[in-house]
Amino acid sequence: MDKQGPGSWYFGWNIVGAATVLTLLTVGLRMGIGPFFLPMTQTLGFSRSELSGIVAVGMLCYGLAMPVAGYLAGTRGTRFVLLTGAAIVVASCVWTVNARGPVEFLLAFGVALSVGLGFTSPVALTPVISRWFTRQRGMALFFLSTGSMAGIALMTPLLTHAIAAVGWRETMLGFAALFALVTVPSALFVMRDQAPAHTDLLPHQIIDRPAGAQARPAARAPSTVKASDALASVPFWQIALGLFACGFSMNLLGTHGMPMLMDHGFDASTSALGIGLIGLVAIFSTLVLGRLSDQLERRNILAVIYCVRGLGFFALVMVGTHWELYLAASVGGIVWAGSIALSSAILADVYGVRLVGLLYGLAYLGHQVGGMISSWLGGWAFERYGTHWIAFGAAGVLLLLAAGIALRLPQRGAPLAPAAAGG
Repeated sequence: MDKQGPGSWYFGWNIVGAATVLTLLTVGLRMGIGPFFLPMTQTLGFSRSELSGIVAVGMLCYGLAMPVAGYLAGTRGTRFVLLTGAAIVVASCVWTVNARGPVEFLLAFGVALSVGLGFTSPVALTPVISRWFTRQRGMALFFLSTGSMAGIALMTPLLTHAIAAVGWRETMLGFAALFALVTVPSALFVMRDQAPAHTDLLPHQIIDRPAGAQARPAARAPSTVKASDALASVPFWQIALGLFACGFSMNLLGTHGMPMLMDHGFDASTSALGIGLIGLVAIFSTLVLGRLSDQLERRNILAVIYCVRGLGFFALVMVGTHWELYLAASVGGIVWAGSIALSSAILADVYGVRLVGLLYGLAYLGHQVGGMISSWLGGWAFERYGTHWIAFGAAGVLLLLAAGIALRLPQRGAPLAPAAAGG
């Protein structure tokens, strides 16, 4: 039932549920490359730096596919984008397991699979959820972050066990089958771009709610601020630099976290559990951080997230026992999520909601550039110098710098100064 009323189920939550599961699978594989890394190098004969370079290209292709997916979702519909993405993912998985040589593997695993996953990423699902929700839009969108964290928590250990049991090729094909079984029915029977006229508003809100009213006034940028002005302003680049550090660290951990821990003496299961624990803790911490972001100064929360996460990267390289690994993972998980959501919220605070979609998409490209660099650096630096300190230490330093930059962001409610707007 689409209508919102007493005792009725709002169909929009079906869309949220399907989108959350899709995000779990998409982000779970994109951020769960670690379990595949060493088995792929051993069976394909690639060096770590070669495979790291392929993964790095994939990270960039994943980021470039996102704005394309968002555009197509608006022009061709969510169903078209998801079915197209599912077809690309299945075809690329089959191509990947049959690929021979680095060039063919780059095209299959690095480019095609990343584009397919980009088409089924949260960017393609955010518009349909936004259309279906007004009263509970924040809560609905926040489930996508929960799905991402669940993907890290569940997919990393599951992929590790599957690879150990049947091999990485069979695991890749099994993922393709599961992905198709989830995505195709969701696209055909759940996703609806046409939302009810009053979305999830309650009857008294439809009558009494003044047009454009908000429960809590938010700072808005002057209507004269243009996208070019925002791109020329300092706060945008402060956010973009923070997201660069975020992408550098997250993709480094997703690609090289397990190999690093195994090189330091942990077995595959323990390493996977340690990485998965970060995502598991983050599932619950996202709910707390989301609530705090509406009550406290957002830039301060963002600074704390970056600072604690930076210290966590130093800790992960130094852990030597199981309890140290699990402790570092638990603390890191508390601040693993939230930086992307907070960055988007701050962009809206500074520049207004009219520009936030465009600005967020451009800033997120920096996130993927950071991921591309760290995915390559993690393999190259270890092969060249025999240590993970270069890549993981760089992630820690970048995050600490991002924490300092975050503290210099404008306060919530502060108007955008003409100079900051490029004027």
